Amino acid sequence: MTTLAPAARRPLWFIDGLARITLEGDATAGSLDIVEVEARAGDMPPLHVHHEHDETFYVLEGEVSLHLPGRSITLRPGEAFFAPRGVPHVYRVESETARWMAFGTPAGFAEFVREVSDEPDRDGLPPFGRDHDPARLGEAAARHGIELLGPPGSMP
Repeated sequence: MTTLAPAARRPLWFIDGLARITLEGDATAGSLDIVEVEARAGDMPPLHVHHEHDETFYVLEGEVSLHLPGRSITLRPGEAFFAPRGVPHVYRVESETARWMAFGTPAGFAEFVREVSDEPDRDGLPPFGRDHDPARLGEAAARHGIELLGPPGSMP
């Protein structure tokens, strides 16, 4: 059995949230990876579709809404939702803050998170409104089979 050392769970500033890679694909023979994410109210990534893996959300704290074509759902602690590959989706943090686990199957999402994240220069969530490089995000997404369909705030 392979486990991830605590040092490998170091925080990363992932877009406007804080991410910790909990389990990587090399520990699961490529079948799964898990990323813990924390973000503040209103956090919403670009509308996107994963072409190579499914994504499951499991909320630990707060409320997160998920939006797919023709369907929206709000998840609270202890609730989960499966977003299958090939289906456009986006999430939005509805509570002051939220924390959830993102499961990628097969593995690959954690590599994307690591590639587009920055090392924090302080504890906690990244500063509100920090600058992002859309080209960096778009190029990394394409390399990991994620198609960005619209800017943050776009709905399916």
